[in-house]
Formats: sequence, C-alpha cells, structure tokens
Amino acid sequence: MSAPRIVFAGTPKFALVSLSALVDTGYDVVAVYSQPDRPAGRGQRLTASPVKRYALDRGIDVLQPLTLRDAAAQEQLAALEPDIMIVAAYGLILPQTILDIPRLACLNVHASLLPRWRGAAPIQASILANDKTTGVSLMHMTAGLDCGPVYSSKSVQISEDESASELHDRLALLGSELLLSDLPKILAANLDSIIQDDFLATYAPKIQKQDAVLDWVLSADELWRRIRAYNPAPGAFFFDKDEKRIKVWKASVVSGVDAPPGSFIQYDSRGIVVACGRDGLQLESLQLAGKRRTDAKTFVTQIDLR
Repeated sequence: MSAPRIVFAGTPKFALVSLSALVDTGYDVVAVYSQPDRPAGRGQRLTASPVKRYALDRGIDVLQPLTLRDAAAQEQLAALEPDIMIVAAYGLILPQTILDIPRLACLNVHASLLPRWRGAAPIQASILANDKTTGVSLMHMTAGLDCGPVYSSKSVQISEDESASELHDRLALLGSELLLSDLPKILAANLDSIIQDDFLATYAPKIQKQDAVLDWVLSADELWRRIRAYNPAPGAFFFDKDEKRIKVWKASVVSGVDAPPGSFIQYDSRGIVVACGRDGLQLESLQLAGKRRTDAKTFVTQIDLR
C-alpha cells in the first residue's frame, strides 16, 4: 500500500503540534491549508500563522483561501488527490463539497470530549464551567458543527489552578498523540466511529472581548475562572476609576470577604484584594495597557486603583 496523501488544515499553535507530529513521523503531507495572514502586534503587520511558518520552513505547499465555498478552492483541493484531510483548529467552515473530496474522510482533532463543548472555544468553556475533566476527540467531520461520529477520545483532569494557556498546551500534545496512535487504524478502516448523542451536546461559542470583563458583582470563584479561561486571550480585565484598562493574569479566591463589590479590602505592599459578589479576589499578576505584566506588590507602587 502506498503512503497516504495527507492534506492538513490548521492555523494556530494547537494545530501546529499535530502537524509537526505527522511530519516528524514521516507521513506524506502534500499540502497545508491555513487562514490568510492577519494583522498582529502593535504595528498591525500582516503575520503568518504558526502552521504556515512551519510548513514553509519544511517546503510544504501552503494554501490560504478566504473561503472553501467557491468552485476554484474546491478544484484546487481535488487536484491534490488527498486520501485524508486532517483538520485542527483551522477556523474556516468546510462545506459538504469539500468534505466529499478526500478518498477516506476529513478527520478533526478537537479539544474536548465530544459531544461536550462543540464549537470554537472548548478549552475556555471547560474552565468557565468548572469541569473537572476534559480531553481530545478524533471526529469524522460532517457538515454540522462538530457533530460527526467520533473515532476515539482521550481524557485528562483539569488542574485546580490551570489557565487556558496551560491546558491548551497539554491538549495539543494529547491530540497529536491520539492522532498518531489511531490514524493508522482509520486509514486501514480498522477503527469504527461512534455517532454522538446530540442530547448531551453543549456549545462553546467564539469568544468576544467583552466576555472577559471582570464584573465585581459576580462571585470571586466565577471571576477566578474567567481569569484562567481568558489567559492568554483576550485577557480578563477591568477598568479603574480613570477608565484605564487593567488586565488580570493571575488571582486566587479569598473566602469570607463581606464588603460592597468592587471595594478594595487590601491595597498595599502585601498585595491587592477586591471584594466580589461573594468572597474576595486576590489579584496576583496585573498589566496596564502598553506596560509589562507585574506582580501585585509592584503594581501598587505604580498606580492607585482605589
């Protein structure tokens, strides 16, 4: 049997881990799809995705269509004659005409235990919901939103203080390991997929910047989970009395605080504690716009939030 022709579609670092695992293992990745370059950084310069940069460094052709719905994009994929298309955090919708092109399937590496947390932000959603367990799934893609039958999955415990950034890295590695383990079985048609139970489905919509606002009326526990879930992006934040935006990168819950929400229980060289709707939040790492992150003890010497 000849080596399978693989087309890979992905954009961010999560996808890069699976792509590099395929390449390092010797699979024939004939082309890579990634989203078009986007403005990034203070200068808003067009920046290639991590997946694109990796592929170009290894001489793999990179395709960046704005959409996969037009005939030209579909003909371009068909000309590659893929046996399988592997998708991980690509960011574009694959219409049925695209899903039908690979000889075997379009296979998705998804960062949740499907059917829980279908959608764009499953890692953040699992932290916001206070899930104790999450994982990765290998799914046979269909035209619906992450609703195709699942070949396999693997679970992990979410650590007590884990941020989305830290959980992302663990799940990216876990996804690549599951992909390498089960891809040979899928290619050989030796692994059956199981239809998802739609009744158990939950959804993780795309994150908007306003989702990350810290409203002190909420409980300290809920705000703590927001801080973890929105690290690194978009970064949980609040506004001071002068409407300056302050990002909070790390915090912990202080039990027994009973004061009006938003009031400062402590603001000195020992740190910062803010009263919430229930309990209090000790702010441990903060950042002013345009400045570096700093610990709370240093932050109180730079600005007075009270």
